[in-house]
Amino acid sequence: MPSQKGSTDGWFLPVLILLLLCAEAVDAQGTARFRTEENFRGVPNGEVLARLDGGTPLQIVGRQGDWVQGDLEGWMWTRSLQVSSDAAFDLVVTEPEGENLRDGPSGTILGRLGRGTLLEEVRRVPGWILVRRRGWVWGPSVAEVAEPPAVASPTGPIPAPPSTSRPTGFTDVGAGGAAILTAPDGDTLARAAPRSELEVTARQGNWVRVRVEGWIWQPDVPESADDSNESEALSPDDVAVDPEASAGRVISWRLQFISQEKAEAVRTDFFEDEPFLLCRFGGDDGQFVYVAVPPDRLAEVAGFVPLEYLTVTARVRTGASVLTGTPIVDLLSVERERERR
Repeated sequence: MPSQKGSTDGWFLPVLILLLLCAEAVDAQGTARFRTEENFRGVPNGEVLARLDGGTPLQIVGRQGDWVQGDLEGWMWTRSLQVSSDAAFDLVVTEPEGENLRDGPSGTILGRLGRGTLLEEVRRVPGWILVRRRGWVWGPSVAEVAEPPAVASPTGPIPAPPSTSRPTGFTDVGAGGAAILTAPDGDTLARAAPRSELEVTARQGNWVRVRVEGWIWQPDVPESADDSNESEALSPDDVAVDPEASAGRVISWRLQFISQEKAEAVRTDFFEDEPFLLCRFGGDDGQFVYVAVPPDRLAEVAGFVPLEYLTVTARVRTGASVLTGTPIVDLLSVERERERR
């Protein structure tokens, strides 16, 4: 009579191998967090895309040996991004020193992405864009979690901030210039020109706090609670004189509507397919102005008739676009003036 044990061995081993393979496949996906500060790379052991802090979440999508592939998401400041020329990605980091990745608009810093890092756009809010990038990390540097752990309440005394010395004198920023940040891990506030000498007021590790003094153009105009007089005094020619200094200024212009358009990829001051109004300042022979329209305002501008006049309140994105030199403004409010055509 044949042994029953031998019959069992015939099917048990293949089933065991199949179960192990299934377990490995399930393990290839899930949520993980960085154990410590670590590099995020384009390919295993390849170019570094970002330096991420411990605790940063990562959605695992695959594995290759000791390397883990995952999707990274976070928020970045709009001004540090431009439309990418790479068809596979939407955006690229353009700030020379790179820019911070945060867990929300103005939120906690997750890490810092280098200049040239290509990204997918998920969604955006005024001033901020939620971005995503797939990449690779060294497997032992991440720990898988069933779900994001709850944030523990701090206990015990709050540690004192790092001590800082207060050196005197000036520092030369070098031939490449330097980005001036709001804090050691903050966002870019301004950029010092090459070989600028800046006064040093404090030092913290490799970071130096500097004082900047200079002059800006600000004509003497009557004070107004909402700066409406100053806004109305500006013209497209005024903002084109110094496009960078004009960025962020609020204007109120009477414009002639021409058409509603979508930005092509070549218009690097826009996001690809971003809707905008083509208008003229001052009538038929006036200068062109591009009015970028947020997605939630498209219904408001859908019924405009060519050659009708609008009163547009907007914030200057740039005084002179790269492609045409035309001012680009971001719509804040608009009123139709058909009776004044």
